[in-house]
Amino acid sequence: MKDMKQFESNESKIEDTYCEAFAGLCCRVIVTADDNETLQRAAYDATSTPGTVIGRVEGGIESWLGEDETPDGRKGVILQFWYGKNDLTKFEVELSYRIRQDILVKPFTSLFDASVNPAGKIGTMKQVGHCGDGYEWEEELYGRQMIVVPIAIPDFKIESQLGYMNGVMGANFWYMCSTKEAVLEAGRSALKAIEEVEGVIAPFDICSAASKPETNYPWIGPTTNHPYCPSLKEKLGEVSMVPEDVKYVPEIVINGLNLEAVKEGTKVAIEALMNFDDVLKVSAGNYEGKLGDYKIYLKELFK
Repeated sequence: MKDMKQFESNESKIEDTYCEAFAGLCCRVIVTADDNETLQRAAYDATSTPGTVIGRVEGGIESWLGEDETPDGRKGVILQFWYGKNDLTKFEVELSYRIRQDILVKPFTSLFDASVNPAGKIGTMKQVGHCGDGYEWEEELYGRQMIVVPIAIPDFKIESQLGYMNGVMGANFWYMCSTKEAVLEAGRSALKAIEEVEGVIAPFDICSAASKPETNYPWIGPTTNHPYCPSLKEKLGEVSMVPEDVKYVPEIVINGLNLEAVKEGTKVAIEALMNFDDVLKVSAGNYEGKLGDYKIYLKELFK
């Protein structure tokens, strides 16, 4: 933040509303690699598609780790993987796709559990270890029980059990902008602030498409939240909810290991947005309190 006075002068931009958030299952893992480029490719590929609304796993990067912070003394990253329904079997399968297709295939990568007070464990032999076609083996390495999967660039290593946690997902806020530049500059500032909060991720980064639960095309899933589309303002007339002078309504979604972390991530992100004059208003998506397990009131974050 530039200073507290600037924030206080802009606090009126924050709408007196709330977002809804949902209970979700989360696996928190450490991925390591020999070099930064491989590590980044694995991290970005594994978390590239926010898909919990269509029954898939979504993920995000929590933080990057130095060589002195990982089990095997290599470069690392903490990733979170989320599933929005209380179906552990489905979560296990969907999580395995991300690990097998995006991490295991990257040269010299390994994956470790990084759960915090897990509710339970997911075994990794059935869905990942057996990529070794029966030639895989278990071995104690780095003080952990690991599965070694023999592959053409020897060898992928994954901890034999990953903890899963009950967390909070889908918290969101909209920052309504008058300029195209503010969409990216303010949004990136907010994302940088979120990165400083332990235990939270922003799975969509800057999201261009706010959605609503009702839809004319149910086979697609959530579709555009049309009252907040600036390009429909003239066509919709009084139905439009886009304020005067607002031309862009980007959204940032936050998932976190607990409600307190999610609230803190939301707070620091909004504080960062207040530094930008072309951010005219901050609001949030909700469904009249009918869908979410939690309500996060934006103004209460600053009391």
